[in-house]
Amino acid sequence: MRFSRSVDFRAGPRCGDRLIIFVREAEGAVCVKLRRGKKQRERETGYADVRGEWEMAGSPLPEEWGRLIRSVGQEVRWRPGELLMREGDTADRVVLPQSGLAKVTSVSTTGFTSLFALRGPDELLGELSCVDGGPRSATATAMGEVKGTAVPAPRFTALMEEHGGLALAVLRCVAERLRESDVGRADLGALPTVARTALVLARLSQSYGAPVAGDLAARRLVINQQELAGAVGASRESVVRVLRVLTDCRLVTVSRGQIVVRDPAVLLRWPGVESR
Repeated sequence: MRFSRSVDFRAGPRCGDRLIIFVREAEGAVCVKLRRGKKQRERETGYADVRGEWEMAGSPLPEEWGRLIRSVGQEVRWRPGELLMREGDTADRVVLPQSGLAKVTSVSTTGFTSLFALRGPDELLGELSCVDGGPRSATATAMGEVKGTAVPAPRFTALMEEHGGLALAVLRCVAERLRESDVGRADLGALPTVARTALVLARLSQSYGAPVAGDLAARRLVINQQELAGAVGASRESVVRVLRVLTDCRLVTVSRGQIVVRDPAVLLRWPGVESR
């Protein structure tokens, strides 16, 4: 392997039975996979097996307030691809999912679709517009079958007036999401595309990935390459190139409409990501 200019060699995480060496140039990264024995590998990298040690993220409501909302709302089911709410519409209700996942997206005037977040069980949808009375700032779409509770906006605001604990829980939820948004914007400006992609995949798979049979660490994301590009803040072409690198490193497996992250903890060891 020859390089036309100086490069930065850096030891990365273990991937399966290999040690990944990251070779970074100005515009990307090349990974070299070297077979090592386990003890030697841990001595050289300081990296042991951390499978199954991450925690779920997200911003779910406390159980007591979730029960209250479900007691006054109406149970609704959405089929895959159905809209729970649409960007620009008047806020008429909040939704508290009980099962399934919804993707939250926004389309710019140029047609670029940004993936803001995934929302799962006990994570409120539409609460901000119900509180301030403004139009919906994003679209929520069912990624599979979603079951949840819908509460009319006036009833939801009345509940918060009646129960200060609920209002505080909603405020904490909004604050956490604003903090996530600030961190995401900081990452967008500070990290190269390959590191941003690794970070987004790790975070999404930790929080919302489905288990993969026969592999304790792996998580399956129902997300396509265009949606991933929207979450990363890069073009689809750039993200496709990054996915090829991650696939060559055996960190992800890409198929139609889904991405399997072999071990989110390993992606969090990607150069530039480990300090986030």
